[in-house]
Amino acid sequence: MKPIPDSLRASIGLRVDLIDTPALVVDLDAMERNIQRMADFARKHQVRWRPHAKLHKSAELALLMQQAGATGACVQKVSEAEALAAAGVNDLYISNQVIAGAKLLRVARLAHQLGLRGGRLALAVDSEEGIERLAEAMAVTASDAGIDVFVEIDVGQRRCGVPPGEPAVALALAVSRHARLRFAGLHAYHGRAQHLRGAQARREAIATVVQAARHTRDLIAAAGLPVPLVTGAGTGTLVHEAASGVYGELQAGSFLFMDADYASNEREPAQPVFEHALFVKTQVISSQETHAVCDAGHKSHAIDSGLPIVAMLPPERALRYANGGDEHGILYADGNKARLPSLGRMLWLIPGHCDPTVNLYDFLIGVRGGLAHGVVERIIRVDARGALT
Repeated sequence: MKPIPDSLRASIGLRVDLIDTPALVVDLDAMERNIQRMADFARKHQVRWRPHAKLHKSAELALLMQQAGATGACVQKVSEAEALAAAGVNDLYISNQVIAGAKLLRVARLAHQLGLRGGRLALAVDSEEGIERLAEAMAVTASDAGIDVFVEIDVGQRRCGVPPGEPAVALALAVSRHARLRFAGLHAYHGRAQHLRGAQARREAIATVVQAARHTRDLIAAAGLPVPLVTGAGTGTLVHEAASGVYGELQAGSFLFMDADYASNEREPAQPVFEHALFVKTQVISSQETHAVCDAGHKSHAIDSGLPIVAMLPPERALRYANGGDEHGILYADGNKARLPSLGRMLWLIPGHCDPTVNLYDFLIGVRGGLAHGVVERIIRVDARGALT
């Protein structure tokens, strides 16, 4: 566990305007409102929520959401699960395929460790070979620990997952034949649908997803195997999965922070209002006649889902951020009354994509009282930063 540097510890209590730049800052008030809205939404629809920790990679934030009612956390990598488990998270689902023998032995050891603590571990599978390899790894551990297994079906993502229907039935039955593997249900997630801009387009996409998940669930049940749970959903579509009567668990994660990409979606009326809570603080370091330059280049934020937007400005005074390279951002006046920011001015950027942005930092700076007049309340460790294996 990486220690918090003395310089960051000393910043607790510091005014927000004095935070050094560039820095990744969490508006704690906005984040906590997002958590409460998600908890209320899940309770209203009588579904569980297991937020995806690939967003924040922080045990502290995973546990904070569990205190608010979350079942546990999803992760994508074995090393993410190990990092969060080491920091106290006891209920983890690796919502991905694991095939390498060495990784599967780590999965087996982690299942054993969590079992001793009264916790649980789950894993996704999409092949009979993957099931056999997992069973072999579990047999190596010197305990009778088991692991929950979800069969992943491809509901439109065109990534991992077997086709819905009979192929998934065969895998579910294959899981059930191994004593140390517990068939836990179906994993049905459509990632591309999260970013369809139109609300109607997302609604139609998830209607197809729900139909495939329901059909597959019913076929497995007809084969004599109960299906305890269908899990999936993301921030862009969760309202549809929650209302489907098929999904029992939501994996949405980005609701915690939100980002510029999700802000581009047309809002579904029934969707909770989630606020932006993650910002890159930056400072203007050069001011020219046609543009200004800030100290946040693409080493400070991910650009796979587009460039960041400059926050907290009315449309008529908007600034446009352009890529200036590794360490620089170029700022242009965009609104009809906009003026270029002066030398030394502090600005706030909303990243295009939260998840890979967080992975660039060892620590998040948590601010209480807003970005204009708040103070640093806590330093949040990104426990699984760089956890890629």
